[in-house]
Amino acid sequence: MTETTTMNRFNDIRPVPDNEVPETIARLVSNSYFRRAAESFVKPLPWEQFSAAMTRCKTKDDFQRNIIYPAMKQLIAKTTRELSGTGWENIPEGKGCLFISNHRDIVLDAAFLNILMVDQKKSTTEIAIGDNLLIYPWIEELVRLNKSFIVKRGVSVRQMLEVSKHLSDYIHDTVNRREQPAWIAQREGRAKDSNDKTQVSLLKMLTLHDSSAPGQALQDLHIVPLSISYEFDPCDYLKAKEFQLKRDNPGYRKTEADDIENMYTGIMGFKGRVTLRFGTCIDQAVSVISEKKGRNELLEEAASLIDREIYRNYTFSLFNYVAYDLMTGTGRFSSQYSSEDLSKFNTYLQQQIDKIDIPNRDDAFLREKLIGMYGNTVKNNLAAQ
Repeated sequence: MTETTTMNRFNDIRPVPDNEVPETIARLVSNSYFRRAAESFVKPLPWEQFSAAMTRCKTKDDFQRNIIYPAMKQLIAKTTRELSGTGWENIPEGKGCLFISNHRDIVLDAAFLNILMVDQKKSTTEIAIGDNLLIYPWIEELVRLNKSFIVKRGVSVRQMLEVSKHLSDYIHDTVNRREQPAWIAQREGRAKDSNDKTQVSLLKMLTLHDSSAPGQALQDLHIVPLSISYEFDPCDYLKAKEFQLKRDNPGYRKTEADDIENMYTGIMGFKGRVTLRFGTCIDQAVSVISEKKGRNELLEEAASLIDREIYRNYTFSLFNYVAYDLMTGTGRFSSQYSSEDLSKFNTYLQQQIDKIDIPNRDDAFLREKLIGMYGNTVKNNLAAQ
């Protein structure tokens, strides 16, 4: 099968091929909605200069290095204290791999990963993105230009198996045949309470490429668990607000406007220190899970392996230790922080709660949810040791 035939098979979900980059960019720069969104990010650079720089890009790599990279560096300088990566030795050399990470921020988890990959002179990863976030056609064009592939969510139960198999084939093609790294979150949607768990259904999808040998299908992807730690989650109060809205109305559903607010807040809000730590590739551990166990049990064990690696590799700040002690009513980490730190955390919680404007705001409930977001990572880390 030729390269073109193979890629045509995946036309509906793959990133923009390099030969379509110039026309995709031409459509974007002439789109008034894209211009309005981009202008606020690239200021003080004039639009004419920015759009001319975009038009000079002939490949996805050009676009990432000349447009996304400098824009992200500017954003990192404004919204983080520091971005760092550790555990580089755990990335398999000379072959593709699949990074599976916990999911904190809709846009930035994978964006931060790719900035660090460029800094390490490594190939950037292809990024899985749910079609529920592609609210406007220009967003889809932009993310596909930035090496994203599409995860179709809004399909019928009847179509789900076919769509999942197609996605599984694409990820295997990317990692194995093209030897590209790829990234996918461990679950659909962010873990609102930071209680990160790998969805077994995700691993099931990854094995559909060869259902007869699920253990081998996972090993073929050279899965590297990745822990993403934000000192501050700018969306924490939006997540807490959603918890109360769902509690008060079980039928509550987020709107498109809510998704946009979450994306914007996540991108522009202050995150403090951000650390990405690569865990040990699970190939070896998966190879010793007995195939005799049956597929479901094998996938459950593989999910636990990924979780354990993610939990072991979190990076903590003072607030995580304070939150754990408040959550558990213990003083287990009291030597890690001062009474002033405790007071700062309580002030921070109240400031975040004060941003929430909903009927019958339940401050005690919201406070408990916010504490959980910062304490659950420590709880899981202790359980994994």
